[in-house]
Amino acid sequence: MKTLKLTFASAMLATAVAFGGVTGLEPTGAFQAGYAQAHGMGPQADLRLALNQLLSEHATLAAAATGAALGGRNKEFEAAAATLDMNSQDIAKAIGSVYGEAAGEAFLPLWRKHIGFFVDYTMATAKGSGKGQKKAVDDLLGYAGDFAAFLNSATPALPKDAVAELVKMHILSLKDVVDAQANRDPKLAYQKIREASRHMQMIADPLADAIVKQFPEKFPAM
Repeated sequence: MKTLKLTFASAMLATAVAFGGVTGLEPTGAFQAGYAQAHGMGPQADLRLALNQLLSEHATLAAAATGAALGGRNKEFEAAAATLDMNSQDIAKAIGSVYGEAAGEAFLPLWRKHIGFFVDYTMATAKGSGKGQKKAVDDLLGYAGDFAAFLNSATPALPKDAVAELVKMHILSLKDVVDAQANRDPKLAYQKIREASRHMQMIADPLADAIVKQFPEKFPAM
């Protein structure tokens, strides 16, 4: 049922829009000529690749941070958290390159907000606090609506309800990672990390399609 809901939400987005094309990003956040464009694939494919890379990286780095935190590996957690924030800045720069600098600046604190809620969930899980876990999950699910409203205001072709559903699935997929890590089940944890990373394509692809449709002059077809 969970997979069916996720696929349906992604299909709703894909049907409602059509997306593509931002430049590639170095780990520092600096823009460079995109790999896809350099190989004759064009700005639309470049955008799709960049968004998929950044969002998949977000899921993987978030899992690295939560795993280190639950394992009490403080230096590793600090390094993973710092790298995760570099990824957040890269995503904000990508948003700013499409919608304008002000949008990128507004996006960054909003995006960081859900990472903070995941830290809350991870800490509550480590303490065995069911009350703390519930509050963090409630905060995260509430955030899904806020994030969907942001994207819908920037690109009306993205249906708010469908975006919110996909963000909820992102939240729940990372929650599954944290739960498996807390239960000291590495096999399940890595399975859930792969699922969480793959799920980000269901957000990145329709987002790319919608941007291309909205800004065809920025992302011409090859």
